[in-house]
Amino acid sequence: MSRRRQFGDFQSHLRARPPRRGAVRGPEVISAPPPVSLLTQLQGSLQQVRRTRSTSRPEKEPNMITHTRVHLQTLVLLFFAVHLSQPVCVEVPSATEAVLGKPMMLTCIACLRREEIKPKTTVQWFFMPNTDDITEEKTAIYKYEGESPVELDGPFKGRLTWKGSQDLQDVSIEIKNVTFNDSGVYECIVLREFEFDFFTPSVSVSKDIKLRVKEKASTDTTALYSEIMMYVLLVFLTFWLLVEMVYCYRKISKSDEQTQDTATNYLAIPSERKPPPAAPVTE
Repeated sequence: MSRRRQFGDFQSHLRARPPRRGAVRGPEVISAPPPVSLLTQLQGSLQQVRRTRSTSRPEKEPNMITHTRVHLQTLVLLFFAVHLSQPVCVEVPSATEAVLGKPMMLTCIACLRREEIKPKTTVQWFFMPNTDDITEEKTAIYKYEGESPVELDGPFKGRLTWKGSQDLQDVSIEIKNVTFNDSGVYECIVLREFEFDFFTPSVSVSKDIKLRVKEKASTDTTALYSEIMMYVLLVFLTFWLLVEMVYCYRKISKSDEQTQDTATNYLAIPSERKPPPAAPVTE
């Protein structure tokens, strides 16, 4: 009796124990699902890797966007600086050849060392013809004193026009209907008087222009090529500036789109897939 009782207790103990995975019990094969904790760990690791990529990749893109925007702002500032630049006084020599019957500009530029000081300026033009007489004296032909130019009596009466600037740094004049008698030496004298509290200094600048009158204008190939190259360079620089602005704009737009796509792809967290419910185990 004791042995039968022990055997019965052993059978009841076996029936009470949960079946092992894949254990065969009679005609049925019991297959249990994988543990839920392992799937949760795998999904957590995958999400952590995605978060790491999403936080590490966009760090480089803002730097690229920042550099591109800095270059674009620099180009825009350079473009406005060129248009808003102040004129600079440059002393250039005058032309020395005139064509018969054409107007001729006699250029005389005397730049101020300090433009913030407004002196009292007086301008005088003199003419001395080309003659063999050494005792020939120069003749005053034009004068600018006060705020208005004065055309003096002489062979140039009615043929001189003031072409100077308002600040009297450029004091050029123009001769209309040039004749052969206009050949000679022209002298430009600029007298500036500075008024201070205790003294009144003055500065005088004199420039000579030796003019020759010809029947036909001579072709200066150097000046022609220089002018052509200047216009070509201006067109090239303008075109290059426009190309750079368009390139920077497209690069910024493309970088913004990549940043949005990266943020959408790497920051999106997929929904967790739950394991299917296990079938009930029946004996």
